[in-house]
Amino acid sequence: MGRRILVVDDDPVQRRLLEEALKRFGYESKTAENGLEALSILNGPQSARIDLVILDLVMPELDGIAVLQELRKAKNGVPVIVQTAHGGIDTVVGAMRAGAQDFVVKPISPERLQVSINNLLKVSALEDEITRIRSQSSGTLTFANIVTRSDAMDRVLRLGERAAASNIPILIEGESGVGKELIARAIQGSSDRRSKPFVTVNCGAIPDHLVESILFGHEKGAFTGAVDKHIGKFQEANGGTLFLDEVGELPLDVQVKLLRALQEGEVDPVGARKPVKVDFRLISATNRRLMEQVKEGKFREDLYYRLNVFPIWIPPLKDRLEDIPELLRHFVARFAAEEKKPQVSGCDAETLNMLQRYEWPGNIRQLENAVFRAVVLCDGAQLTVNDFPQIAQSVGMESLVPASASISPTATNGPSVEQQQDEQFRQAEASSGFGADQPPFGFMRSLDDSGHTRRLEKVEEEMIRLAITHYGGRMTEVAKRLGIGRSTLYRKLKEYGLEDNSDQSAA
Repeated sequence: MGRRILVVDDDPVQRRLLEEALKRFGYESKTAENGLEALSILNGPQSARIDLVILDLVMPELDGIAVLQELRKAKNGVPVIVQTAHGGIDTVVGAMRAGAQDFVVKPISPERLQVSINNLLKVSALEDEITRIRSQSSGTLTFANIVTRSDAMDRVLRLGERAAASNIPILIEGESGVGKELIARAIQGSSDRRSKPFVTVNCGAIPDHLVESILFGHEKGAFTGAVDKHIGKFQEANGGTLFLDEVGELPLDVQVKLLRALQEGEVDPVGARKPVKVDFRLISATNRRLMEQVKEGKFREDLYYRLNVFPIWIPPLKDRLEDIPELLRHFVARFAAEEKKPQVSGCDAETLNMLQRYEWPGNIRQLENAVFRAVVLCDGAQLTVNDFPQIAQSVGMESLVPASASISPTATNGPSVEQQQDEQFRQAEASSGFGADQPPFGFMRSLDDSGHTRRLEKVEEEMIRLAITHYGGRMTEVAKRLGIGRSTLYRKLKEYGLEDNSDQSAA
């Protein structure tokens, strides 16, 4: 679904010309014959689907300047390009002061119009991204700040708005990377706890022996090494919201204390003589099916029903492909600004079609990282298939990618990693041997340089490194294939100093 532009002009010929031009540019269009009709559209329910306005200044009943003034009174920030046959300096100044972002003179050159539209949409996307980031950091993010155009996500937002009106416990379910924390922050930002503490805990990243202390706190001297009193996450979230990400990773003994905290509104710090009252809003999230864990005895049934009072399921990106154009614009605007590449303004139609054909196993997080890399690679004004070599290979468009395009073995796209590994094995087989410094991917040495067997911790560290590379940094998959829990995996990452080399957020 492309961006929609409202054309406001009393001349039917001019409206048709603009409609045809916008269609060639790849945009949808809607028309209004006068200023009153335009305001009716922009102040009504259709306003959410209008991304830009091309406004004629000279119209009967209500002229363009009056429309601009009414828009600004209503605090409608939609970008506006004004057009007129009279391009005097006074007219330009008046339109800009009234709130227009650009000015064109009839007859409009298609090239000039396209540049103006592209620039304004890019600036608008960047402004929205900055507003969203500021709102997120201040605890005032709302559902209006979430980038989406899909009906499936619209239902999620409506559910979230209803949940925000009460203090009901919420369980957000969905695959990794779909934006569970973003929805949780929007729930808080839309509730009476806005601007209060929002404390996030990744339950899968805490070593088992520290979970209780981190969540509930401990008193000085409660155990060996407890040299100071520690305030737990529940107390940090007092008055605000506690977000337990990957709640299914909590050990069973900690689940008992969590259940008590929910039922009684109080926590028992380790070593404390009496419980501490806390006022918090609990939002939990998981990428697993908790009911399956309940059946397997890995999650308490009574806690499950306590958490699953108001479930919200977020669909994966492959089920809401109409969100990709909008997300792409926001990511391009942000990364183009960060990488000092102001010329990059979007992608061509062929590239967008390719991105919508891909299944995105890593969801929005993977799309964000893919766009980041593409912006870095891009040398032109638009992203092309060449800037997404891994995605192109996955959807069968590798013939469009030059042979010189590099493929990173640590990319988050699974098939391209496997192809890279296969090529390494083929090269190793074709050669008479391989050097000890550069063995083929997947080979592990059992002896050290002196001929003795290697220490187990060295072999384990190498195996973890290999698994992280092989599964593209997807830590849930890494833990599963290694046959260990996520908390154990993160503890070993810390022990071996691998935290900086692993993308934990991609799990």
